[in-house]
Amino acid sequence: HSRTAPKEPAMTKIAIQSPDAPAAIGPYSQAIRTGHTLWMSGQIPLDPKTMQIVEGGIEAQAKRVFANLRAVLATAGGSFDDVVKVSILLVDLGDFAKVNEIMAAEFRQPYPARSTYQVAALPRGSRIEVEAIAVLEPAGASPSADTGRRGTFDQTKGQ
Repeated sequence: HSRTAPKEPAMTKIAIQSPDAPAAIGPYSQAIRTGHTLWMSGQIPLDPKTMQIVEGGIEAQAKRVFANLRAVLATAGGSFDDVVKVSILLVDLGDFAKVNEIMAAEFRQPYPARSTYQVAALPRGSRIEVEAIAVLEPAGASPSADTGRRGTFDQTKGQ
């Protein structure tokens, strides 16, 4: 007798599209939600209204990128507090300190995990691109005070 495991339901993928972030400029979604996980496409510093790269150097570009990410997160029902991983691509690692400063103003501790890479070039002459992964609460749920969801692991407390 061979038993077949019950068939797993197909993974549900929900495309997230925010009118307050630039429309996708290729065959991709701004973000995809699967279960509680939100997989966000890389954002470059496009102004969502003009679809042009913002002027003003790395500071203006980094602020625009984080504003675009915030808009996509909000449409999905999340915020920067829900982000668990960020990947930052820079054309010049000399911009790292300024981007760090801007990111620190956008996120609260515990900060998400992060990787930063220097790349040869980015779309449309951008100096920065940022992608993120967030874990969202189920619709209508709120984090319980005793889950420690925003807490930082402290091995001295026997968690």
